[in-house]
Amino acid sequence: MNDPTIFALSTAPGKAAIAIIRISGSASLKRLCPAQPIPKPRHASLRTLYHPHSAAEVLDSASLVLFFPAPQTVTGEDLLEFHVHGGNAVVKSVLSAIPLAATSDPSQQKSHTIRYAEPGEFTRRAFYNDRLDLTQVESLGDILSAETEQQRRIAVKGSSTVLAQRYESWREQLLSARGELEALIDFSEDQHLDESPSRLIASVNDQILALKVQVQASIENATRGELLRNGIDLALVGAPNAGKSSLLNCIVGREAAIVSHEAGTTRDVIEVGVDIGGYYCKFGDLAGLRNQSSAQDVTISNIEQEGMRRARERASVADVIVVIIPVERRSNLDGCDITTVDVNPEVELTLRLCDMAKQTVVYVINKTDLLESSEKIPSLQGLLEQAISDHNLPPSPLPILAISCIPDQHPRGNSRGVGGFVESLVVLFRDMTAAAGVSSAAWESSLGATERQRLLLEQCLDDLQAFLDQIDQGFVDEGLGNGGVDVVLAAESLRSAANCLARITGTGEVANVDEVLGVVFEKYSRLAIILSYLSY
Repeated sequence: MNDPTIFALSTAPGKAAIAIIRISGSASLKRLCPAQPIPKPRHASLRTLYHPHSAAEVLDSASLVLFFPAPQTVTGEDLLEFHVHGGNAVVKSVLSAIPLAATSDPSQQKSHTIRYAEPGEFTRRAFYNDRLDLTQVESLGDILSAETEQQRRIAVKGSSTVLAQRYESWREQLLSARGELEALIDFSEDQHLDESPSRLIASVNDQILALKVQVQASIENATRGELLRNGIDLALVGAPNAGKSSLLNCIVGREAAIVSHEAGTTRDVIEVGVDIGGYYCKFGDLAGLRNQSSAQDVTISNIEQEGMRRARERASVADVIVVIIPVERRSNLDGCDITTVDVNPEVELTLRLCDMAKQTVVYVINKTDLLESSEKIPSLQGLLEQAISDHNLPPSPLPILAISCIPDQHPRGNSRGVGGFVESLVVLFRDMTAAAGVSSAAWESSLGATERQRLLLEQCLDDLQAFLDQIDQGFVDEGLGNGGVDVVLAAESLRSAANCLARITGTGEVANVDEVLGVVFEKYSRLAIILSYLSY
């Protein structure tokens, strides 16, 4: 093999009890352990490491050395690991000595090059030696960057070979279907086919229809998986002083936002990330929404107007919109004090501007501490349900929740109802990220598909639809022969669809694998630096 031997620090930089240095390649490093045999494969051996230019200079007096022969290694090459003491000076001295340890190869009369690995180079070699496919490379990045339990789970789902095997199976189906179509071009005039051209085309059409359903399910699951990987966006929407900032502080357990009785305290979007039940959530505390009439004798400033514009913009891209409606006390026509809930007109307008086909709305009644008793909560929930129906506002998959952000006497200081609200969110998140498909258990792995894979699947789906459209048009227009279908165009659509699947895994008809790898490592540019340390 002409590739140079590479090495890198596998463990994180900094002081530790042990540091692991991984070396991949065919160069011999016996000069670091003179007069000592090569360790037995896959057995840890205690060795003293010496400087290659001075046998009297000890680099580490007690190092564990492990040797893994090719090809059953993470890179597919000979692999050597040094488990050395984790002090900075020891690690630096061993790393400096490794490039100097290359010895001449008597059989080939040349010296091996040993150098520090480039970012992601261990992973790249693993790919080229068929130890990882591109889907596994991407899932490795997700595993290393996972911060919550759900992110870890989805990353592990993507790390298996199930996804790659599924994509390859689809690609083979498309190649087979394409072959059947192209047989019409070569042999239909000689009548060497076992069935009529129209029947053969109808059979291929049925195959592609079934495949289209599977690809659509995979795309939907990939979209759901991105919620787990990237985090679920939540926007706290409501009128000024509805209690949005108070609710945010209760959820994150700290004073993330300023709380005041003065309306319009929050002017800009306050973003806070928090782990809720293993789901990474990105809460946006937005400026209160109101118009000049609701502001009474207070003039809405330009700054507040800009804050409301940003609030609407942030709400329009949220995955979940939490509408917070406070309990209000007011006098009725008879002069009696009543408690009620109303949907602010500006809040209502904001909801109408959102894409309810892609967004979920949750309604929360806040400030229930103003009620004389909790027995009045159901009637307020009924009032709000009626208002939502009367105003034709988007329904919620959750029941209307009632909370108070004022801590009660619970020993944990939890606010009344906020715990139940959080638990309801976890149920909602579970439904939003559950695998879709004929058999959800069989489709769990598709949640681990990355955005790159989803985009290529969408291209594949477009090509499949183009094929189906060509078949439908062909049966309408009988002037083309072969049942009216332009077989050449139809076969080209299948070729393009198969190529999209090949680009996902980096196999098959991929014209430039380096270009595909470049896309993967560019996306994980920050992670690639980590990979150089972890040496995977």
